[in-house]
Amino acid sequence: MFKTIVIPVDLGHADRLEKALGVAGDLAAQYDAAVHVVGVAPETPHALGHTPAEYEARLRAFAADLSDRYGRPVTPHPVIATDLRIDLDALLMKASDELGADLVVMASHVPGFAEYIFGSNAGTLASHAKMSVFVVR
Repeated sequence: MFKTIVIPVDLGHADRLEKALGVAGDLAAQYDAAVHVVGVAPETPHALGHTPAEYEARLRAFAADLSDRYGRPVTPHPVIATDLRIDLDALLMKASDELGADLVVMASHVPGFAEYIFGSNAGTLASHAKMSVFVVR
């Protein structure tokens, strides 16, 4: 049913991704699907890397750990943003399209007051993506 699964990840909150990562791994095994992790980071220095190359190395290591866990290849796709707060949703959508994803498995938090005003990344992707989006809380 699914051939290509994309998992957007925020390495700054990797501890909050476990449930979504488990769902993605189970679905990948069930459908023998390719798995891609997409991480978006700013081009300026930040907590996960002083340079885009440092961030890319962290994402590669994260994907390698997932590959070991899933027993199948997981391909990292780092995306560098000029303005992360403004561009994040569009960049996740573009990466998912470019990778030919037919499923995006995405972690989300329980909505609070702010989501009524600003919305959430998972909600935006689920509302506007061409492919199926599985939001995991």
